[in-house]
Amino acid sequence: MKTNHFFTFLLLYLFTFYGPMSAQQKLFTLEDLNFGGTNYRKMLPKNLWLTWWGDQLMYQDAEEGGTIDSKGFRKPVFNLDAVNFLMTASQDADKRVVHSAMNASYPYPDQPLVLLGNQKQRILYNFKTEKVEWTQDIGEATVAKWSPKSRIFAIKKADHQLYVLDGDQETRLTTDGSREIVYGEAVHRNEFGISEGLFWSPDGRQLAFYRMAQSMVTDYPQVDLFPRVATHEPDKYPMAGMTSHKVTVGVYDTRTRQTVYLQAGDPTDRYFTNIAWSPDGATVYMFELNRAQNDCRLVSYDAATGRKTAELYRETSDKYIEPLNPIQFLPWDAGKFIMQSQKDGYNHLYLLDTNGRQLRQLTSGPWVVLSVLGFNSKQKTVIFEANKYHPLHRQLYSVSVDKGKITPLTTADGQHHGSLSPSGNMVIDRHSAPTQPRNIDLVDINRHKASRLLTADDPWKDYQQPLFECGSIKAADGTTDLYYRMVKPADFDPAKKYPTVVYVYGGPHAHNVEASWHWGSRSWETYMAQKGYILFILDNRGSQYRGRDFEQATFHQLGQIEMQDQMKGVDYLRSLPYVDMERLGVHGWSFGGFMTISLMTNHPDVFKVGVAGGPVIDWKWYEVMYGERYMGTPESNPEGYAKTSLIAKAKDLKGRLQIITGYNDNTVVPQHCLSFLDACVKAGTQPDFFAYPGEEHNMRGHASVHLHERITRYFEDFLK
Repeated sequence: MKTNHFFTFLLLYLFTFYGPMSAQQKLFTLEDLNFGGTNYRKMLPKNLWLTWWGDQLMYQDAEEGGTIDSKGFRKPVFNLDAVNFLMTASQDADKRVVHSAMNASYPYPDQPLVLLGNQKQRILYNFKTEKVEWTQDIGEATVAKWSPKSRIFAIKKADHQLYVLDGDQETRLTTDGSREIVYGEAVHRNEFGISEGLFWSPDGRQLAFYRMAQSMVTDYPQVDLFPRVATHEPDKYPMAGMTSHKVTVGVYDTRTRQTVYLQAGDPTDRYFTNIAWSPDGATVYMFELNRAQNDCRLVSYDAATGRKTAELYRETSDKYIEPLNPIQFLPWDAGKFIMQSQKDGYNHLYLLDTNGRQLRQLTSGPWVVLSVLGFNSKQKTVIFEANKYHPLHRQLYSVSVDKGKITPLTTADGQHHGSLSPSGNMVIDRHSAPTQPRNIDLVDINRHKASRLLTADDPWKDYQQPLFECGSIKAADGTTDLYYRMVKPADFDPAKKYPTVVYVYGGPHAHNVEASWHWGSRSWETYMAQKGYILFILDNRGSQYRGRDFEQATFHQLGQIEMQDQMKGVDYLRSLPYVDMERLGVHGWSFGGFMTISLMTNHPDVFKVGVAGGPVIDWKWYEVMYGERYMGTPESNPEGYAKTSLIAKAKDLKGRLQIITGYNDNTVVPQHCLSFLDACVKAGTQPDFFAYPGEEHNMRGHASVHLHERITRYFEDFLK
């Protein structure tokens, strides 16, 4: 497949998909479109909830679970009424132990056992004998991690301590847990791919866990304003250039009941991430970074003693390195593992042995490995997702570990997301394309055969839909392709002029434009198009999935290259006769809020109205890990911090700007927007401001409907 095929597809999509608009079509409301809306779930494409029992595909419904074959035929294997009766000897719904089968899992490929439960209890139900074989009460655990192999739970309780539950035996692992000493949770503010803090060995007999000391970290003074007298709820928030927390890694052995700590040296100004176990449970591996995040090392430790055994790999950079994935051992060879790195400019797969020797680079080229799904032991391949075909498309592939041959497992245009069976023989392929809401296929990898399980109808078919388009322009460097999405009113008339809103994010680890349904369009764009606006969305340099140099172009000067690229998008809009450049707005959230105010104040004569949500104003108030990766410290990069700060730009505000924040935002703390408001007061400029009490960085539940109505009204009042 070639790039020109993609644009042929695009042209066919644009010129043939949309027919005459029916006068009978319904109009959307935010209750239909917004995820907090009362009708939102009915507007989603039909879906199937599926999981694996070995290579057998299983469906998950609210009240039952069972097998599903390649033709979609279902056969129930259990129902909750039977399980709950066994647990309670009652059919009383109020006494139900298991309330939903949607999260049912089948942890043993060779045993007819399904794992069910609730917040306080787990159950293994044998659906052949129709008996409950095992239960475990975990009480009021705040964190819980289960090992299927040993059936032991590691939990953290409200007293901040770690415990291990093995049947009726409870063992306390820690005594000094507190708000200042945090055990068993994600550390480093969830950067570096960290999402948890408990890691069982393959045999479930050893537990690696994080310990984070943070008494030295300053508190940000969050406030709970709902009691009659508001109370102080401080949040540990290490800002760029300030003292950060110290992390260590412990290993508890359930057989010896002893804990050792990995002897990694002084944890000051260091990051430990991507913890992995050797197949035999004898060794713990992790990536270690210096605070500047430009020196990364893969290090191994003896799990029994905590002693450092080897430094297997080292990578340095003049900018930054960001390890996001733990190493993965080959199921058929415990002496070799797969490592991901973008050291050649793009994230690719490398085969190493346990002595640290690189045996070969498995993938290469100007494209990105997006995710490793697992291994196929029969073919000795790695199954992965990548944008090899085109930056906007995501396909499934296998690569031979021995020969490096890459084989496509999917070919249809669009975005494919796979879920691999434990053996790697089968994969669930969920995919969508700009005109197709959702397809689900069952793919037999060994036979190269796919069976369609679901083709979802368009849930919006009875509604008046806007026009969704996609294309590309050149970046400000004159050579790099940037992709955009444009959303137009359903009754678009090229002879008219339309108010236009640039929706922007622009920061790392995110993208807006992809070849999924409606080109990845956000539902709010549909709502605005329905009200007569054009929406324009451009992924500038600095956004994800385009390679190292594309992402690192913004290093030490966040917002500057991004603005240059966004203004190239504005130049493109200016070339379109139907875009009213006198009515150009901009909106974004978080990094997009930072970009919104940056564009409003650096180009005050271009943008007439803006809405900035949760905006970063000055990077010195953002957290250490993310902030220093891209900006360094205020001391090491004073010019960059000064250039990117929006405080001095408050005087340049001309258009109408609304700033919105969650009153208890613990990601972009309220100090950002409040400091900008103070600068505007001193400069005599007049932004508007709205805060959501009790909300954090993103509005939850129905508050999101209120938020998007407020955003819409602001453009209706001042741009239209």
